[in-house]
Amino acid sequence: MQAKNRRCQKFPKVKLIKRQEMWTLTAQGWAIAIALIAYLIFFTITHVHSFLAVTSPIKSAEILVVEGWLPDYAIQQALTEFKNGSYRLVITTGGSIEKGNYLSEYKNFAEVSAATFEKLGLESEKVVAVPTPMVIKDRSYASAAEFDRWLSNSNLKLQSINLFSLDVHTRRSWLLFRKLLSPKIKVGAIAAETQDYDPSKWWDSSQGVRTIIDEGVAYIYARFLNWKA
Repeated sequence: MQAKNRRCQKFPKVKLIKRQEMWTLTAQGWAIAIALIAYLIFFTITHVHSFLAVTSPIKSAEILVVEGWLPDYAIQQALTEFKNGSYRLVITTGGSIEKGNYLSEYKNFAEVSAATFEKLGLESEKVVAVPTPMVIKDRSYASAAEFDRWLSNSNLKLQSINLFSLDVHTRRSWLLFRKLLSPKIKVGAIAAETQDYDPSKWWDSSQGVRTIIDEGVAYIYARFLNWKA
């Protein structure tokens, strides 16, 4: 008997399961949770575009900075903004043209947009192209950094600028320009209206869905992980 007890102590019983108490939602709790999640999804869908396509201009801004890769219709909107404001200059930014470079007299988007402004009637002395050096990634940051360098080497003493971008790309570009220029220079933002899809029903088109997802993810990455991206 003692030998048997010694064998039991040497080889204890192994328990694979145990009983424990657990809290869970009731039927009413699940109903409220599902309703809350549905509301959050609906709120995000209906407000994400206006959040990303931010327009928050500074009325006294002295310079309008225009991202050079914008389509022609957005350049026309930027020209209207320039004429309606109290701006002294339009500064165009942008990197190398990746297709048609050998066929064009312009080698970067900054020069293309500057020439477009002049073609639309803006005096040449009121528009300056600030090309972005060739980069493989982080192009928006590179454009903002090059503008900052150009501004530091110029004789301009600015207190504020407005950044003109396209649709939902505006929020991320605004973040980058403010990171580089604030607090010495205040930065406002103006989003051009896209013609690629209906912003009020962006979920109705594949172009709208792709654009919102791409820019939403890119903004979250820049905002919380690496703002230079």
